[in-house]
Amino acid sequence: MKADLILTQSRMNAIPLLQASSFTDLCWHLRMPFKIGQPKKQIVSKTVERDFEREYDKLQKLEDQTKKLHKDMKKSTEADIAMSKAAVKISGDLLSNPLCEQDQAFLESMTALDTAMKRMDSFNQEKVNQISKTVIDPLKKYSSVFPSLNMAVKRREQALQDYKRLQSKVEKYEEKEKTGPIMVKLHQAREELRPVREDFESKNKQLLDEMPKFYHSRIDYFQPSFEALIRAQVVYFTEMHNIFSELTDQIDQAGLTDEQRERENEAKLNELRALSIVADD
Repeated sequence: MKADLILTQSRMNAIPLLQASSFTDLCWHLRMPFKIGQPKKQIVSKTVERDFEREYDKLQKLEDQTKKLHKDMKKSTEADIAMSKAAVKISGDLLSNPLCEQDQAFLESMTALDTAMKRMDSFNQEKVNQISKTVIDPLKKYSSVFPSLNMAVKRREQALQDYKRLQSKVEKYEEKEKTGPIMVKLHQAREELRPVREDFESKNKQLLDEMPKFYHSRIDYFQPSFEALIRAQVVYFTEMHNIFSELTDQIDQAGLTDEQRERENEAKLNELRALSIVADD
């Protein structure tokens, strides 16, 4: 694991996707007891193990939060698209209403509404495309790094178990009577232990150094995405304000307040209720 885990958006495409279980599953597997002899010598201090677990836990939560945010953003954009498509369908249905053939004013109003809904749908599609490129895709790429990190943690755990096994073997020979054959085996065990110990210490140090860096890199990585999300929303709602202001000017009846329109509609509804075909028996 030589590559630096501090990641930026420009480097994410170069990160290979390794097959691995989720952080949660990996946690469970790594805590399963291994059937090996436990050495008397403490391999990893409680402070180091506590630091490792703390940083590891933070990354598990980061993975879960990243996946959830990615899922929620996809749902949000899908809902946006469905909303604007539904609005276009409604305006199209109204425009095809037979009343448009009989009432020129109604036809003009529905034509204006249909044009506005199509413009809204177009701007909404632009907004969704922008969010997909600047927010959703970067979230997906960021999530793709966690399997590599999972594998690094798993390799560190395997190195630790090998270290414990060989340390226990060395201790076993150290406790025996110092005969010639035993001293030979002790020397061989120590030689076998040395590269395994160095391998674990290297993996352990690298993870302890790089896990905090990876965690803190999330701010620099995601800030441009969230800024782009805000800009996309501002542009979209500015256009919506312009579209609906124009629509209001086209279909609004001058001089009527909302209360007056409500009273007018209620009066017309009462006239309908007074018809014999809808009167209560």
